[in-house]
Amino acid sequence: HPHTNKPFAEGSKTRVATMGDHDFASNENSVTLAADDTLSIVLETADGSTTLKDGLAVLAGEIVDATKMDAVALNAFLAKTIEQAGADDVLYSVHLKATMMKVSDPIIFGHVVKVFFADVFEKYGADLAAAELSPNDGLGGIMSGLDALPNGAEIKAAFEEALASGPRLSYVNSDKGITNLHVPSDVIIDASMPAMIRNGGKLWGADGGEDDTLAVIPDSSYAGVFQAVIDDVLVNGPLDPATIGTVPNVGLMAQAAEEYGSHDKTFEIPAAGTMKVVNSAGETLIEHEVGAGDIWRACQTKDVPVRDWVKLAVTRARASGSPAVFWLNEERAHDRQIIDKVNAYLAEHDTEGLDIQVMAPAEAAAFSVARMRKGEDTISVTGNVLRDYNTDLFPILELG
Repeated sequence: HPHTNKPFAEGSKTRVATMGDHDFASNENSVTLAADDTLSIVLETADGSTTLKDGLAVLAGEIVDATKMDAVALNAFLAKTIEQAGADDVLYSVHLKATMMKVSDPIIFGHVVKVFFADVFEKYGADLAAAELSPNDGLGGIMSGLDALPNGAEIKAAFEEALASGPRLSYVNSDKGITNLHVPSDVIIDASMPAMIRNGGKLWGADGGEDDTLAVIPDSSYAGVFQAVIDDVLVNGPLDPATIGTVPNVGLMAQAAEEYGSHDKTFEIPAAGTMKVVNSAGETLIEHEVGAGDIWRACQTKDVPVRDWVKLAVTRARASGSPAVFWLNEERAHDRQIIDKVNAYLAEHDTEGLDIQVMAPAEAAAFSVARMRKGEDTISVTGNVLRDYNTDLFPILELG
């Protein structure tokens, strides 16, 4: 019972679309705390100052990040990608992680729903909002609530017309009419992207048929990882499970080392102003100018587990003889802080004769896949999000 492992068709139009600016990756600021402290997250607007979170305890050596996704830029990006999918006559699919990014990703998903069905929301948005039918819950949640509205049948017909006339959506289950935009948690990037790659870059349309897709990953932090694998498979064909090497992972996850969803520090901004991370002395450590609807989040990374993570990477490299690659991008604020720690803590170990490198994620993915094709193993040493992605990506490429 061999797993699906198809080549990309000649002239395949499948690719990843990502923002690249005005997103979480590009707006990130990061600091390493010199001493134990207690931080607050404050929003300052024309109407005054509001403390959104107080009493955030941090220890000396810990890293605190903050960043935002610009809602206006996100909507413009989504409108452009929807237009591109229509022009290229490919399926439109969005790949998020609403199961773990429980605050940010449902909001991003809601933006996709509103922009894809822009005409419907322009005409009926007030009716849907009054009925508490939120795009963040997906098209399925909206459709299931329309029967209770006096004009529900009219709105349902408008959605169906938009589905029929707009760019083609990918479907989770075409037999049941469940689209990519029905439920925020139906399409989880960890599994959906490698499965698409193994399927020759194709997802499924309304009729159940396969077609190329524009895979939309709004934040650019790790989108390039998947594009790098697509680029390799386009040139070299499918990875052969019988001969390829592996990419085991050393992930920064123990002891809640690096926050993943940062649920209690993620906010949808209610009004334009300035978001600040402030220390106990009242000094601003990080600030962002924000607009209404922007998604702002802060994350915390502990120091002691980082030291253990580096030690484990060295130990694994020594025991296996495989190269160990830290997937860190020096152009990203958080990663620069981590790289400083990696360099400091590597110096505490005997690395003579070991191949230990630091590469940006897309570069690391291309390097690792090239080695896989030669039957060689490569240790991926990653933060918590990439730990989740890589422990799906590479096993799915290998095993389905």
